[in-house]
Amino acid sequence: MTTERIAPTLQTLPRPVYPRSESLPAGSVSRAHAHPFGQLSFAGEGVLLVRTETGSHVAPPQRAVWVPPGMAHEVATSRRAEMRGLYIGWDQDIFRPLQCLVLSVTPLARELILAVCALPVLYDEHGPDGRLVAVLLDQLASLPVADFSLPWPRDQRLSAICQALTDSPDDSRTASAFAKSAGMTERTLGRLFVGQTGLTFGNWRRRARLLASLSLLEAGKSVTTTAIECGYDSTSAFIAAFREAFGITPGAFVRGV
Repeated sequence: MTTERIAPTLQTLPRPVYPRSESLPAGSVSRAHAHPFGQLSFAGEGVLLVRTETGSHVAPPQRAVWVPPGMAHEVATSRRAEMRGLYIGWDQDIFRPLQCLVLSVTPLARELILAVCALPVLYDEHGPDGRLVAVLLDQLASLPVADFSLPWPRDQRLSAICQALTDSPDDSRTASAFAKSAGMTERTLGRLFVGQTGLTFGNWRRRARLLASLSLLEAGKSVTTTAIECGYDSTSAFIAAFREAFGITPGAFVRGV
């Protein structure tokens, strides 16, 4: 069941950083909208999915998605999630270039996010609260980018292929079969994929499967079941691919290590 969430319609911020805390129910979605300021959405619990015109961006626990000012986006969750959001004034130049990013949140940045989200809306900019916010902005600017984004092609034929792979990660059709169904050669499909997503067809599908696995694992599905539903021939192959992409095993991810 989908629960529509109405995004705030603020046009100006009362302070350089406007903190918000939300408990999002399973199936929550906010329709496409844009702000005249940046938005950092931190997943304290659960998995956040942020969609833009250029791709999908997944933030499992202890990651965050940065959406720059003016970029249309929607936020969705498949399971219950705890989101800590920071609306950041357009004049706070902390991320360049202006693109959507998934960030790995350090323990220090996490504590700062939680502390700032506990501040009153009209915190004292010139007192200890303002200095805390300034430290947070410095920390956010240095966070490493995580490969949890899935770029989306402009070509409608490729877009249909990507949608099919996203809807059914276990779809085992070859690149040749997809190319034929789209009325192009396999070589053309490969060239377009690299040109429009920066990834080969195989790498794009691999990343789509691994990102899909995050929500399944977070929802409590076993590693073996997740591997099967994401199109892996064996659990060991899935674990190896997961570790290579994310630096930890699926079991460690579930335990929050």
